[in-house]
Amino acid sequence: MAVKVLAIVLAGGEGKRLMPLTADRAKPGVPFGGSYRMIDFVLSNLANGGYLKIVVLTQYKSHSLDRHITKTWRMSTLLGNYVTPVPAQQRLGPRWFAGSADAIYQSLNLISDESPDYVIVFGADHIYRMDPKQMVEQHIASGAAVTVAGIRQPKSMSDQFGVIDVDPESPRRIRAFREKPAEVEGLPDAPDEIFASMGNYVFTTRALYEAVTTDAQNPDSKHDMGGNIIPMLVEKGEANVYDFRDNDVPGSTDRDRGYWRDVGTLDSFYEAHMDLIATTPVFNLYNMEWPIFTHYGSWPPAKFVHGYDDRQGRAVESMISPGVVVSGALVERSVISPNVRINSWSHVEGSVLMEGVQVGRRAIIRNAILDKNVIVPEGAQIGVDLDRDRKLYTVSDQGVVVIGKGQPVEL
Repeated sequence: MAVKVLAIVLAGGEGKRLMPLTADRAKPGVPFGGSYRMIDFVLSNLANGGYLKIVVLTQYKSHSLDRHITKTWRMSTLLGNYVTPVPAQQRLGPRWFAGSADAIYQSLNLISDESPDYVIVFGADHIYRMDPKQMVEQHIASGAAVTVAGIRQPKSMSDQFGVIDVDPESPRRIRAFREKPAEVEGLPDAPDEIFASMGNYVFTTRALYEAVTTDAQNPDSKHDMGGNIIPMLVEKGEANVYDFRDNDVPGSTDRDRGYWRDVGTLDSFYEAHMDLIATTPVFNLYNMEWPIFTHYGSWPPAKFVHGYDDRQGRAVESMISPGVVVSGALVERSVISPNVRINSWSHVEGSVLMEGVQVGRRAIIRNAILDKNVIVPEGAQIGVDLDRDRKLYTVSDQGVVVIGKGQPVEL
């Protein structure tokens, strides 16, 4: 008999550290990589892995996320497959989700209706490729209650992650789960490395049901998957780790194998975009053996016009989406989303321009993120004078200028 698996994607994150990009949308709904949304990466991994019954739990500012899922992620109902967004149903009273564990507790009816043998619980706001089937297979073979995906990171970075401490005698068994510890032991096979939790879990259904039900009765709990549920199962000796290094994704190259980025800050969001545009990219969106799916809309092909003297429409080391017009302008090391127009003698460098941005003539944009429908007037300069920009816009710790959705640009 085939194993029954239900996938739950936790997409209720508010994303405060990504403001102003999350001022009008949930974090998993933030556009990424030109044509995608963040949530497309986890959904593509699940779909490519063969898991086609997926529930997406949403909460904050979820309209654009819900709309994207509904328009893009349509499965064959003939075969009983689906991707469906589910908001807080308030089935247990007039309250929202109190945490990721509470989100699942309030949605146990979804698990009961499907009656799976195992439940995948993945986060929605990381950029990576992963074959979840390999993780599920290890989990089933281990007999554990939960398996936690861990990515190897330098030991010196332990204070930036939830750290998985493994038993030296049984390296797959988790003996402690510690939140951003200042000091920690290295791995048995790599003393200078640690396992950082990726926020991806595979549960045996009964164990998940019992854990979130027990947690719900604890008034002192924060009802968090990583902070409460996993430590509960670790204490029982029922938690294992899955080494992300062992995950073999078809079509991966030596350069992008094992790539995983938490894009929870403006700087990490920007850096992840810069990872896309090298000749041999750190993260390769062009791997068609494990495609990242999305909805492209009815955009025409990109167009480059004018080609004489200093008025040449061209792009170098950049990703240009459908519907873009580069009219006598220069684009360098940038990611340009659909329906953007960049007019003559303007220069866009090291930047991320989202859908509908319009750049006037002779404008300069450097090291910036411009959200949807920003209008840049003729001759405007962004990223040239950071002291001025800090008075007008959001500027990240590393000097990336961020302009929110539809925000006016000052001359």
